[in-house]
Amino acid sequence: MFICLLLIISCKAQIKNSKTGTIEIYGICDMCKETIETAADKKNEVSLHWNQNSKIATVNFDSNKTTLDVILKRVALAGYDNEKFLAPSEAYNKLPACCKYERKKSVMVDRSGKHDDMQRSNDTIKGTANISPNPLSEVYAAYFKLKDALAKDNGILANTSANALYKAIEDVKMDSLAGVEHAIWMKYEKALSYDAEHIKGVTELEHQREHFTSLSKNMYEVMKVINLNSPVYYDFCPMANNGKGANWLSLEKPISNPFMGKAMPTCGKIQETIK
Repeated sequence: MFICLLLIISCKAQIKNSKTGTIEIYGICDMCKETIETAADKKNEVSLHWNQNSKIATVNFDSNKTTLDVILKRVALAGYDNEKFLAPSEAYNKLPACCKYERKKSVMVDRSGKHDDMQRSNDTIKGTANISPNPLSEVYAAYFKLKDALAKDNGILANTSANALYKAIEDVKMDSLAGVEHAIWMKYEKALSYDAEHIKGVTELEHQREHFTSLSKNMYEVMKVINLNSPVYYDFCPMANNGKGANWLSLEKPISNPFMGKAMPTCGKIQETIK
């Protein structure tokens, strides 16, 4: 019943009028990741994925309901500085000791959610977030969450993420694609949907990883044509797929192996960078 509830929630949590972007958010650990993503995420409106190694967050949001500034203010009010906003001192001070990161100058957000300009430091602020519409933003976000779940040996979370991926594939608007993008999506849509359906249908890691192999291979072909605004790393593990080797896509340079999981988390290497 619990799994079914997760699947129902995942199906409903689709974002319309989606825009996607990447931005740096400062933090350190898994606890930071949970707090940042919880502060940003809002059902049917915002989905944010933060990587603790690169400090880069990929955010998808409904541009008719919210803005990137509003999302990043919520993150700042939870205690986390980012490229645009500095957390209130009281929010930062309440963070656990293990979550205290090096602070940067940006724009101060007060407790009401308003903000005041502070003096900017050119050597610490990299610039504004990179935002542009992407017809596959929800597909990509769900894929990366699935990858992370498998890297953690979490079959239930992989099940939920695959369900979100399956629904996101179904919801892609064909009229948002033209030319070569339309052709590549038509070529791989059914194969992607097939593997996502098989992964969401079980919680056994071995079966999920079997289909994640072909899912990643096809996703790579699509992502080469319909790019994200940030680099994507095409990683390879020679020990995966019963020693035949297998690839996967990642937003971060450090290896986090979805095929070997916690047993060999750093096994593999970057084979290609998609820019």
